[in-house]
Amino acid sequence: MSGASYTGFGDKALPFLKALGFHQNREWFHDNRDMFEEHLNEPRGRLIDDLAVRLAQMKIPLTCARKTSTFRINRDVRFTKEKHPYNTHVSAVITRSGTKKDQGLLYVHVSPEDSFLSVGFYSMEPDELRAFRQAIIDRKAEFDAAVLSLVKLGFVFDRDDALKRTPRGFEAVTDPDTVELLRLRHLTLSRRFGPERLAGTALLDDLVELAQAAQPFLNFGWRAIDPVRAAHDETRRFGAGS
Repeated sequence: MSGASYTGFGDKALPFLKALGFHQNREWFHDNRDMFEEHLNEPRGRLIDDLAVRLAQMKIPLTCARKTSTFRINRDVRFTKEKHPYNTHVSAVITRSGTKKDQGLLYVHVSPEDSFLSVGFYSMEPDELRAFRQAIIDRKAEFDAAVLSLVKLGFVFDRDDALKRTPRGFEAVTDPDTVELLRLRHLTLSRRFGPERLAGTALLDDLVELAQAAQPFLNFGWRAIDPVRAAHDETRRFGAGS
């Protein structure tokens, strides 16, 4: 940890990622690693450091750390047909525990083609998703109010991976808005941003603003899925002790 404050990503951050997408070989990356560290990795670390401090000061129940919240530039190519060794973006998550496996997150993604912020619940277990969907049905007005502050900031639900049909067990729901929500595989909202947000402290300020606005939505989701996750943990403990 450098101890320096976040002042933005370097001016070569996006050009580096674009060039990495073209070269995609370890020799090129090794020769240009100093540029990666100076313009991307270290600024991302400072962003995470400063964001963790700001969230703690504001008593927002989210946190992050360089070691546990950031994703590697190296790709895991073991189980994919695409064998390019490097990602062409840098990213990080902010959660209650500061780890990547926790549900209810903020996500920042910096890329030459598509930089964005996201918030929500991604890739839940089937029974967690079922509980969340049921909570939307049971407390639709509360859910709508919970996402309102995010919508006002320009965040929209991610619908790219949505189901074509209403999920099994919810066929009786007829309200079009509710049906559209039930078909989502992930309860996340996103907003794109331009390269100008990488200068100065703009991105840090955006993440703090998002963390504040997201609290009603995250609390709604945690209330829905935490009992399910607690039951999973209890089952695992019981199984381990038997």
